[in-house]
Amino acid sequence: MAGRELAAQYDALDPAQIHEAVVPHLPAAPAAILDVGAGSGRDAAWLAALGHSVLAVEPSATMREEAQRRHPDARITWVADSPPGLEAVFRLNASFDVILLSAVWMHVAPAERARAFRKLVTLLKPGGILALSLRLGPPVAGRDMHPVDLPEVEALARRQGLVMVTTEAAQDRLDRSEVTWLQVVLRLPDDGTEALPLLRHVILNDAKSATYKLGLLRAVARAADGAQGLTRFALDTTVTVPLGLITLNWLRLYKPLVAAGLPQMPRNRGSKGLGFIKEGWHGIADLAATDLRVGTQVTGARAAALHSALRDAAATIAKMPATYMTYPGSQTPILPATRGRVDSLPAEALVVDAGYLWSFGELQVPLHLRRALARRDTWIEPALVYEWTRLMEGYARTQDRNLDPGQIARAMRWHEPDRDVAFARRAAAEVMASGKLFCVWSGRRLSETVIDIDHCLPWSTWPCDDLWNLLPAHPQVNRHSKRDRLPSAEAREASQDRILDWWQRAWLRRENRATRFRVEAQASLPVVPETAGELSSVFFGLQARRFTLRADQQVVEWSP
Repeated sequence: MAGRELAAQYDALDPAQIHEAVVPHLPAAPAAILDVGAGSGRDAAWLAALGHSVLAVEPSATMREEAQRRHPDARITWVADSPPGLEAVFRLNASFDVILLSAVWMHVAPAERARAFRKLVTLLKPGGILALSLRLGPPVAGRDMHPVDLPEVEALARRQGLVMVTTEAAQDRLDRSEVTWLQVVLRLPDDGTEALPLLRHVILNDAKSATYKLGLLRAVARAADGAQGLTRFALDTTVTVPLGLITLNWLRLYKPLVAAGLPQMPRNRGSKGLGFIKEGWHGIADLAATDLRVGTQVTGARAAALHSALRDAAATIAKMPATYMTYPGSQTPILPATRGRVDSLPAEALVVDAGYLWSFGELQVPLHLRRALARRDTWIEPALVYEWTRLMEGYARTQDRNLDPGQIARAMRWHEPDRDVAFARRAAAEVMASGKLFCVWSGRRLSETVIDIDHCLPWSTWPCDDLWNLLPAHPQVNRHSKRDRLPSAEAREASQDRILDWWQRAWLRRENRATRFRVEAQASLPVVPETAGELSSVFFGLQARRFTLRADQQVVEWSP
């Protein structure tokens, strides 16, 4: 079909109906809109008539000329370009509130879609939307078309940090029974603080000669999500966290990667060239990644090795990524580090607690960045993992190596502790041997054969096996009533006395357990350090953490 006939066919359709799913999410005029694969100019003209400025991208000279003839509008600028590269668009140095791809994605080859998607997202303003219409059905004979589906687009969105706004199915407007359409609207998050654009700059755009910057950012993100108690508010706009905590997370992240021999810079194999791989690192080879956590207690040679490994990693972090991860167009570090004076092991028995972690120094984190890392982890973590994976695959190519995707996925996984309540069950048996034990939620008496250990803050929401989070419960309540929901404020208050009694009897009567209880509570809950041993303070920290999970993740609540 000739260009003029195609244009007439396209223009016969009402764009407001075709893009019905997009209309509610269009910003107020005037906005900057990129129409990729603009074709006859139908959509560009519609958007321009709404008062927007439109950059219309169309690779076909014939179609562009016909579109300009049909829709002569000064608010439309025409460019000869196409995905995946969009080089002409990028040369304009513009960014957009809306990017529209109407009946275009099926023309992008599957092998080029990751690059095309990444380039499109780079052109979006924070808070901007990317709208695609996916053609579901057999291809047209003689035209360059490829299958498309929603899961692929969702995966690409997660990798680039976009969130799904809506999907809406629609019938084909040309009455082709074998063809249907799916309208997809995605948004680039913007929390109004510029934290998310800054994160995107570091994750996707900042120059990287190694994976160190991603390692530091991921270590900080893990601290923001799981160690609220180890934060000091230095200024109105800045918080500090222990450099030792960031270093502990760093070792936990790199341990499986180095063990798998995955390259962390262009020319190194395994651990060669990594500045923190020294004698101490090799001395903790028998420690699992999950052993590298707040509350770990080690002695003797293993304690000395862990101390040395932390010291070497802290030096690498302070010297490299903390110095060279800078604001765009500036030499100012985003996460400056100040090292402490830590040389010899403080004692033969090492307890990885708050005081020890602070002794390595501190890392400054902009407050808005820390809040974004804690609240937006559901998209920041996948974006970090994807970019880290992409870097390693690129490094491997410089070494003529092919990496196993399964091996990468296993090594990149944040190694949470196994969901293990055996220790708490043993403690419960000891408590019952010396007296009665009751379900914290219902008050029903428990026995060795009728007892569950419940995660007060659900494991599915926040994997945490800290002692304060493990509570005895009746199986009927735990499995059929509470399940993976947050206890409501009323449920928690009604159970306060039973929770405090359990903590006292199970954890505080033995010194080693009491130490672990206090260290874990101080790290993961917003507890004032000097009151971490007071059960009322820990209970308040539990309340505060519950509120945060409810506010940020909208976890469903439960009441007895």
